[in-house]
Amino acid sequence: MGKELIFQTLRHEKTERAPWVPFAGVHAGKLKGYTAEEVLRDGDKLYESLIEVNKLYTPDGMPIVFDLQLEAEILGCELLWAQDNPPSVMSHPLMGSEKKIPCKCTIPSKESGRIPMILDVMRRVKAEIGDQTALYGLICGPFTLASHLRGSEIFMDMIMDEQYVRDLMDFCTEVACAMTDYYVEAGMDVIAVVDPLVSQVSPDHFTAMLSDGFTATYDYIRSKGVFSSFFVCGNATVQMDVMCKTNPDSVSIDENVCIQDVKNVTDKYNIALGGNIPLTTTMLFGNQQDNMKYVVDMIDSMDHHNLIVAPGCDMPYDVPIENTIAVAQAVLETDETREMVKNYEAASSMDIDIELPDYENLDKPLVEAFLLDPLACAACTYMKDAARIQKDEFGDKIDVNYYQYNIKEDIARTMKMEVKQLPSIYVNGELKWSSIIPSKKEFSEVIEKLL
Repeated sequence: MGKELIFQTLRHEKTERAPWVPFAGVHAGKLKGYTAEEVLRDGDKLYESLIEVNKLYTPDGMPIVFDLQLEAEILGCELLWAQDNPPSVMSHPLMGSEKKIPCKCTIPSKESGRIPMILDVMRRVKAEIGDQTALYGLICGPFTLASHLRGSEIFMDMIMDEQYVRDLMDFCTEVACAMTDYYVEAGMDVIAVVDPLVSQVSPDHFTAMLSDGFTATYDYIRSKGVFSSFFVCGNATVQMDVMCKTNPDSVSIDENVCIQDVKNVTDKYNIALGGNIPLTTTMLFGNQQDNMKYVVDMIDSMDHHNLIVAPGCDMPYDVPIENTIAVAQAVLETDETREMVKNYEAASSMDIDIELPDYENLDKPLVEAFLLDPLACAACTYMKDAARIQKDEFGDKIDVNYYQYNIKEDIARTMKMEVKQLPSIYVNGELKWSSIIPSKKEFSEVIEKLL
């Protein structure tokens, strides 16, 4: 049974195969013809879509909802809704020179915002498939929630006012624990703390200001008798050791991280590792054979003990259904699938002629932000904001371009530029920041020197 396979993996026991967890967030809606906004606001449509995920993709475990803006919306952030993505945060109530900590009375209750709808769906899904499928309750991690509330100013706070960051983290950790209570009561088997922005801070800053909050969250989840997972996006390779020290039961990573290298770290701490099928180049734009081959090669490249096969993050809305079914087949019937694709060689679907700027002869400084998807990826949202702020400040004195890794032409450009990690910012063709969001002051100084 898939649920027990997840439990065995999270207990770090030997298993007959690696379990399979599709992160079908808003993509679940596509299966039934619903938009992202519909499945995140309408409980009946969300429930119907999740049952379809279970039916089509035969998962061992699956999330109920993948929306990192749920808590932020309740705490005063304005959201921009989309038809094929989760909403994105548009305003930050704690932004400004007066550094405030929200009152504990503002911590979301079971009656706040969209929480009642989600809890109802959790209970219904639990009753329908919870005996055979491990159910994941995803909460916004404390640092990403702090960033939603404070905005990009939090990165300067980490340099100028560490105590404020710790105090804000304490509040956001209490929110995480409250959400854990609600989701465990609704029947969730695994509480996943999704914090994409962790990859954007140094290990030293993580240890100094963030570690206590994450450790407290995983200790609390464990005290409730369920399993935990630490979701991170971006190139979190250098953060992996300090992340593991917070003692989650598992860690999930995206395609920016070499899963074989990172598994050496997670194995050292006896922590399960999940990931990291590429979301766009393989799942969205590849074919069935591409997906089968990627999964088989990944499984064959390492011991499947303490391994969970999953997409690198929340699946894009438009991932072809047949591609996800192909992944499921590769996990569930690995030997047969290996034989099917043993002679398969993928043809590049990104063979697009891209002309790069003449960086040596630019009329003015050129900022280029290479992103995954700023609507779906919080780290990309803040990296894009960092570039936008410079455009607002310098106006026509600089040019700013944004490229997204869910657009074929932009993927081809990213590859031609040999961008190693996303999100990254280049200035005049030179890499300036890779998986680290710069402060406004630091960014402005680079532009001013060029001007």
